[in-house]
Amino acid sequence: MNPSPPQRPLSSQAWMQPGIFFAVLAMASLSFSDVTSKWVMLSVTPVMVLWFRYVVQALGTALVLAPLRGRAMWRTHSLRWQLLRGLLMVTCSLLAFYCLQRMPVAEFTATVMLTPLALTALARFVMKEQVSKLRWLMVVGGLIGAMLVIRPGGQVDPSVGWMALTVVLTYAVFQAVTSHMTRTEDPAVMQLYTGWVGWAVSTLLVANAWVTPQSLHEWTLLLVVGLAATLGQYLLIVAFSKAPASVVSPFLYTGVGFSTLMGWWLFDHMPDALAFTGMGLVVLCGVLSGRIQGRGKP
Repeated sequence: MNPSPPQRPLSSQAWMQPGIFFAVLAMASLSFSDVTSKWVMLSVTPVMVLWFRYVVQALGTALVLAPLRGRAMWRTHSLRWQLLRGLLMVTCSLLAFYCLQRMPVAEFTATVMLTPLALTALARFVMKEQVSKLRWLMVVGGLIGAMLVIRPGGQVDPSVGWMALTVVLTYAVFQAVTSHMTRTEDPAVMQLYTGWVGWAVSTLLVANAWVTPQSLHEWTLLLVVGLAATLGQYLLIVAFSKAPASVVSPFLYTGVGFSTLMGWWLFDHMPDALAFTGMGLVVLCGVLSGRIQGRGKP
């Protein structure tokens, strides 16, 4: 797929460990945010959750950076790329919340894990890069796995499953833009712009969807969603800045495990046998594709 930064020489195993650590921590945080979002959406609208998620990121990042950098915290090499990344993220988040409201967390996470494979297709058809037959086989295998997860007659409404595939495409473009921007942009500044663009867009949407939380518990859950999502996105940026994409990417699939365990814990839901098979196929194809890329094969 190669939308990520050029592969850097690996000086030592120890040098790679921070990227892996941050990637796993990011997936744990993002999975926790997803599960908490699904829980709180039992009583509030997805747009409200979206708004709280970006309010926390926008204000939290600004409060941290302002004392350290002042106005320089807004300094960027490309405002257009920052705005595009922010719009992609808020679109992806809104679609994801609607999916989470209607499908189990584990199945949703596994479907979103098609993103690295979708990046392979983007590399071929958009960036005109050469993609080997073996990597195309991984793309097809991952898609078959996703179809097992969202199949008619399964535990997921197929119409919602197709929306989840739209999340995959949007998130793939977002990841490609992120990988491009990490070459020149400060991760903290990227986080700042993403938060404020997301807040601006969600504020326009929330006026007709506001439902005032009725308890301290609901307010707390909304705050937790914002904090966990903000932390997870930042850790993901840091992970890709600490190690090559081929090293980090396989560990993003730990999100499937985290989501499955958390979904079982909170909602007493376990995927059925075919869904588990599909989830495993998505993970396997994604990891193998990452290893092929890491070896420098097209």
